[in-house]
Amino acid sequence: MKGCMLMADTSNFKNGLIMNRKNALWKIVEFLHVKPGKGPAFVRTKLKNIKTGRVVDETFRAGEKIQEVRIEARNYNYLYKDGENYVFMDNETFEQIELTHKHTKGVNEFLIENTTVTIAFNDTEPIEVRIPQHMNLKIVETDPGEKGNTAQGGTKPATLETGTIIQVPLFVQIGEIVRIDTKDKKYIERIKS
Repeated sequence: MKGCMLMADTSNFKNGLIMNRKNALWKIVEFLHVKPGKGPAFVRTKLKNIKTGRVVDETFRAGEKIQEVRIEARNYNYLYKDGENYVFMDNETFEQIELTHKHTKGVNEFLIENTTVTIAFNDTEPIEVRIPQHMNLKIVETDPGEKGNTAQGGTKPATLETGTIIQVPLFVQIGEIVRIDTKDKKYIERIKS
């Protein structure tokens, strides 16, 4: 199924919408409709370039026409890393695809084998890999914690099974599973086994 272009305008804006603008694909990260006391209404946005990851501020006149890009998203299973490439398998066809760091930038620090991800395609070109916002990951390295220390505010660095380092409360120990917010790269809670 091809990614098709649709004419839309600023009233269609929502986070995650992808548009073709200045011969590039841009994703709306944030937007705000502004109705000043004087002058026409406008929409202030933060757009992320799908290819480069660069984020820019862009202002649109209220009602301004845009080219919305309809993408197809399919579920894949992350299998393994092969050198510089990441190998995924389509959950329906069992077909495998390899993506580069360019496609997985921002999510590869949370990829572990058998993670279900969503890959967005524009026509046949993969443009984005999305992981769950909350994931349960194992702590593989951290300083010894203090049993019973549940005091608020005290944190220490901890290495997740993916190699990513985050801040966790002092009571978290090696081998424990913790829930992580992958968007903010933050500890949420310890998972009781």
